[in-house]
Amino acid sequence: MRRREMMASLLVLGLSWAICQPAAAGDWGTIRGKFVVDGDVSAPAKLEVTKDTQVCTAHHPVNEEVVVGAGNGLANVVVYLYSRSTPEIHPDYQAQADNQVAIDNLHCAFAPHVATLWTSQTLLLKNSDSVGHNSNITCIYNDSKNVLIPAGGEVPVKFEEKEKLPVAVACNIHPWMKGYVLIQDHPYMAVTKADGTFEIKNVPAGKQQLVFWHEKLAYLRGVKIGDGETSRKGRLKLKVASGDNDLGVVQIKAKDLAAG
Repeated sequence: MRRREMMASLLVLGLSWAICQPAAAGDWGTIRGKFVVDGDVSAPAKLEVTKDTQVCTAHHPVNEEVVVGAGNGLANVVVYLYSRSTPEIHPDYQAQADNQVAIDNLHCAFAPHVATLWTSQTLLLKNSDSVGHNSNITCIYNDSKNVLIPAGGEVPVKFEEKEKLPVAVACNIHPWMKGYVLIQDHPYMAVTKADGTFEIKNVPAGKQQLVFWHEKLAYLRGVKIGDGETSRKGRLKLKVASGDNDLGVVQIKAKDLAAG
């Protein structure tokens, strides 16, 4: 009887030790991919400047709703981990937890056009132009912000809750200005670069879901990515392996981007 009790105690201690151990390096994976437009897309149209024309017209602002780069890469696709609860955060991200993420009012446009923000971070609204701007951020789960930023000024703002989708950023003074920011309670998110590529490092290995979103199309639904296809909410189920997870080239039809 004592032998059984001893063995049971050792088993419990062993399980407790295993549960308390930090994740090993092999328990994390990097997800990468590239979004490419299948077909031809018109060049971004020039926007009508109706305010502060002497300053803003000189920069020739254009509609950034669809931006296609070299090799037909699609910029500004938002990719992020979907999770009901906050996922485990890799230690390498802790150094970024208190960072400031800037959205600049630059050349009468928002730079970057699409940003990502971890709720532990601070959003810094800047104005590098010589005229005043405001940044009106319309949220669903957070209090919306409408901040007046004088020329050369900057204002820090905080958001406590994650948002299901990227939220709009607008300037009411210059109504052609538009941008987006995705706010999440984790750092596992990315925006495709000018060449359509993205990378999310140190994602917890195992079963995960990614969300794919684009300002023109909203959820990217019914898109074949790797061995799967996105759901009506733009989600892709995948098993993240330790190391590299390359989703390959993801094609978006030009006719879909031109519609609407």
